[in-house]
Amino acid sequence: MKVKTPVYKNDHITSKVVDLTYQGNGVIKVEHYPIFVPNTLPGEEVEIVVTKVTRNFAWGKMVKLISKSPDRVEMKDQRYLQTGIAPLGNLKYPAQLRFKRHQIEELLEKAHLDDIQVAPTMGMEHPYEYRNKAQVPVKLIKGQLQTGFYKRGSHDLVPIENFLIQDPVIDETIKIVRDQLRQYHIQPYDEQTGRGCIRTVMVRRGYYSHEVMVVLISNTKNIPHVEEITKEISAKVPGIKSIVQNINSKRTNKLLGDVNHTLWGQNTINDQLLGINFTISPLSFYQVNPQQTERLYETAIQNAGLDGTQTVIDAYCGIGTISLAVAKHAKKVYGVEIVPAAIEDAKMNAKNNGITNAEFVVGKAEEQMAKWQEEGLKPDVLIVDPPRKGLGEELIEATGKMKPEKVIYVSCNPATLVRDIQRFMDQGYHVTKPIQPVDQFPQTTHVESVTVLERTGK
Repeated sequence: MKVKTPVYKNDHITSKVVDLTYQGNGVIKVEHYPIFVPNTLPGEEVEIVVTKVTRNFAWGKMVKLISKSPDRVEMKDQRYLQTGIAPLGNLKYPAQLRFKRHQIEELLEKAHLDDIQVAPTMGMEHPYEYRNKAQVPVKLIKGQLQTGFYKRGSHDLVPIENFLIQDPVIDETIKIVRDQLRQYHIQPYDEQTGRGCIRTVMVRRGYYSHEVMVVLISNTKNIPHVEEITKEISAKVPGIKSIVQNINSKRTNKLLGDVNHTLWGQNTINDQLLGINFTISPLSFYQVNPQQTERLYETAIQNAGLDGTQTVIDAYCGIGTISLAVAKHAKKVYGVEIVPAAIEDAKMNAKNNGITNAEFVVGKAEEQMAKWQEEGLKPDVLIVDPPRKGLGEELIEATGKMKPEKVIYVSCNPATLVRDIQRFMDQGYHVTKPIQPVDQFPQTTHVESVTVLERTGK
């Protein structure tokens, strides 16, 4: 049975934009039926054409901007919006910060938790050129090797040289690498045929150290003219310390393979975070915006209220970024992470910094928490920094049994944060301070935050 909708494909509609989705698209409503329109902002009157209709919503394209929002920024390069590099690039920065705070407030309201306050979003002074890592696909377009970014929701590469949100040295490095690959006629990987050599160029640069690593992610074991290419890159890139080949010969969307070969220089680079030295390999998870990461972690540590007598568990510890910063203020820190290579990095980083009161184990956070609980470990503070899917119920239940006084929740997804707050409340915890959003990814829709939960029942 065909569902009747208030609009049809190719309809032209003039209306006011009433909201902005968590993906940064404007929302128009016709008889309460939402139409999502990219590059439109709340308060604007627009003429649109409907491009796609489904049972519950439609998509539209702006044909004419009739009245403009005072928060609109005119973007010289529309490719930033098209590719998802900067989906909020058309919104003034103070309005971006308000939007991110509102995302959390709206979800709390829907969950009937509107008594929980949300502080203004902690923003950046210069909300551009902040990323210390780039992963840029390589494709053959009209017979020429190109680097750039995919159009939103597709695998169509849009050639781009200036990425707006990346460290400019990284942008320059990508151009140097691209030109060398072109000079030696290196074939890009073709997803359709599974043939070709180079899939992706990854570049990392230390924010404080200025050390640069180039990773050539290849489909093949051998890269033609690899000696000449690495020689040219090492001569032209300022601060270069490492050139690595990562082999990923599987037909997969996964970016990196498991095998690394150092082609030139060191296996790793170094950088600092909160005064701690970190060794970074091609496979290391390391926060991409170090300036805001320091503010995020400082907020988490301050809220933990540590005085050197506490035992702390850091679930999802990665390479130990939070754990090692916390170790300076705690009696003992236990870190758990599912990725074995990350735990090896964490142990090495602890050793390199002379930190002896941090212990790291490989495991699923929820399983390890239950195990520690059975072993009688009694933490004073639990710090969680989970992936977007949030926390497993087992972890929250184990927390309820362990009864730490405080839980510091570092979130990268407001939806799972709000769900998990409700689950913690079932275990006798309550949010005791306004949630603090931190803008880790300016110009994008992502929002990180720090939430303090304290146990109310003894």
